[in-house]
Amino acid sequence: MNFFLATLRLGLANLWVHKLRSLLTALGIIIGVGAVVAIAAYGEGTKRAAVQDIMRLGASNIIVRSVKPPGSNVAGQNEATRLSEYGLTRKDVRRLETVQPVDRMVALKRVGDRTRLGTRSVPAAVFGTTPGLKDAASLVVERGRYLTDADDEGTRNFAVVGAEVAETLFPLTDPLGESFLVDSQRFVVVGVLRRVGLAGGAGTALVGRDLNFDIHIPLRTANTRFGDIRSSQGQGSSERTKIEISEVIMQVSDQSMVKTVAAKVERMMETEHDEKQDVTLIVPLELIEQAERVQFRSNVLMIVIGGLSLFVGGVGIMNIMLASVTERTREIGIRRALGATRQHIIAQFLVETTTLSCVGGLIGVATGLGVSLALKWYAENVGGLEPPVVMMLPVTVAFVFAVLVGIAFGLYPAVRASQQDPIVALRHE
Repeated sequence: MNFFLATLRLGLANLWVHKLRSLLTALGIIIGVGAVVAIAAYGEGTKRAAVQDIMRLGASNIIVRSVKPPGSNVAGQNEATRLSEYGLTRKDVRRLETVQPVDRMVALKRVGDRTRLGTRSVPAAVFGTTPGLKDAASLVVERGRYLTDADDEGTRNFAVVGAEVAETLFPLTDPLGESFLVDSQRFVVVGVLRRVGLAGGAGTALVGRDLNFDIHIPLRTANTRFGDIRSSQGQGSSERTKIEISEVIMQVSDQSMVKTVAAKVERMMETEHDEKQDVTLIVPLELIEQAERVQFRSNVLMIVIGGLSLFVGGVGIMNIMLASVTERTREIGIRRALGATRQHIIAQFLVETTTLSCVGGLIGVATGLGVSLALKWYAENVGGLEPPVVMMLPVTVAFVFAVLVGIAFGLYPAVRASQQDPIVALRHE
């Protein structure tokens, strides 16, 4: 024990005498560990944000959506007005109702093209739907209420609006009880949805829109007031599209059955829509798993790059320690002459390299955590990136690997120092 403490004090004293050289020697370790910690934290934060965006769609949901088939936007040379009919039908909805086990099924029908109030307008997506959408899509009403069965049965002109719609159309007033126009139809606001963080994230790409610009009206009201045909004006022509149902959300309570139900739905849709290619299937659970796999591969790649930095740092430690062996040849000879064994010399040099790698690893961890905190502050106050999430496993692995690198690359210089001939070492100048 006394020998170990004496060797430790001697090694630390030698490192302290050459503080700048010791710091530069450990610089590779510091950069490598810091990079691994920061990269792993940012990767975990990005993965969690992507997964949360997808989770908002419901991990146990299956989304069946009408899409414009390939080539349907090509009109004939003399065709000024045309009718494009595609997507889900009410017959499809009745067939989907037979799929089991499904706990809840909600249909959405997109209507209207212009949403305005006086001179203010907003590029909103207006959907006719049923009260079940609130639970199926995990919507939260911040003010007022959501649609009810009575609203649907009475074909009332009530609407629940997204956060951006409320702020744009009613910037200075409480939206509840106020009215606005969808095309020529007037609707009264009965509820405002809480803002969701899908804008610019993975959820936007999946939903195909920013949910903060959604407007929900009763499904029967949408059918009665707007019908199935929507018209849009182009340059010198107009296009009419007939879509009976825009989207169906199917909720499966047993998450283990999601993929099985999705396979049934896919087979069912293939019988009517395979050739048309006007229906697509979105399974958030599969997308979550895919996002996790992609992020895992990305993290492995980044950590390998950080590991290479640690390897380079280890080479730097070995080079400096080899130079130190030559510089301290006479010291080694004196210690051997006073009775130090080869094991003592190896222990002294290993203490120095291990201390270098440990201190470098700790500074690297602190650096990585500092970078992660800075990125988190930037994400929360400025935006533009996802806040990092520090995990203990990458921090521990990076530190342990740094220590092992120091020991591995310090072993050869230590053995070489121990092999010095005492007599030759004493004569060295």
